[in-house]
Amino acid sequence: MNLFGKKRRPGWLCLNLHADRVDLSHVLFEGKPRPEILLCESFRKEGSDSDTLRRLRKELHLERYQCTTLLKPGDYQWLTVDAPNVPASEARHAVRWSLKDLIDYPVEAAAVDAVRVPGADAAGRPAQMLAVAARNELVAAAVKPFNDADIDLEVIDVPELAQRNLATLFEQEGRGLALLCFDDSGALLTFSSGGELYQARRIDVALRDFVAGADETERYDRIALELQRSLDHFDRQFRSVSVSRLVISQVSDGDRLAEYLGANLTVPVSLLDLEQVMDFPGVPELRDPLRQSQCLQMIGAALREGAAV
Repeated sequence: MNLFGKKRRPGWLCLNLHADRVDLSHVLFEGKPRPEILLCESFRKEGSDSDTLRRLRKELHLERYQCTTLLKPGDYQWLTVDAPNVPASEARHAVRWSLKDLIDYPVEAAAVDAVRVPGADAAGRPAQMLAVAARNELVAAAVKPFNDADIDLEVIDVPELAQRNLATLFEQEGRGLALLCFDDSGALLTFSSGGELYQARRIDVALRDFVAGADETERYDRIALELQRSLDHFDRQFRSVSVSRLVISQVSDGDRLAEYLGANLTVPVSLLDLEQVMDFPGVPELRDPLRQSQCLQMIGAALREGAAV
């Protein structure tokens, strides 16, 4: 959902508001052999959201950046719908009317965006789109602190598409990738190939649910079951896309979780390590895998190519 179109310094800055802090990440993509994370920090809130953002704008000169933020999972719905039978240039607008019976408020009161699912029309199935619907009032509430702080948001994104950006870096050419990322709100599983998102779903297990040294067998069983069901469903839906592996973000005892999943799933499993695909010489704290997990979504949101379109 693009709001403005001003060109600023290269790369994107993602700002995420939390109950007690503001997270920021600046990533430079263009002109680099590998994407470079130039900034990845968390700042404690002082006063209101607007007060904190106003202070950070002055301290960090945020007016110089192309800025984006992420909607929170509870502020939007993520839906799969049949693609409207209209030219591709009109599909985003037309998909709004496909949501009339899928959301519990008037579609006229919704901000809607959508991306086409590649290959969904194979085997005679109708083409599909992945749609995002959010109440206009919730989008306005998300934007208001930035407006109050005189920070122009050029894009509002959602975690599913931010994670797609990140998954692209780990894909193998011609193969699909399953990426499972844990954060404070839960776990997000995405399936992508060729830089395109095919499916996304949430699993109710958060970073805080893992305790180092604890017996996690029951939780591991539940995660493995959810993942295998998702892998099987994806295989039935997209037989032309072979998932090469599952990559999971770090948790406490992450090596043990990866080993357990590798022994119980039908695909190889590896732990996510940003050092394999990105550079961050000025952000040494990202060498800590758990800090990486806390920052993956905002890094993915800042992994946009070019200016807002």
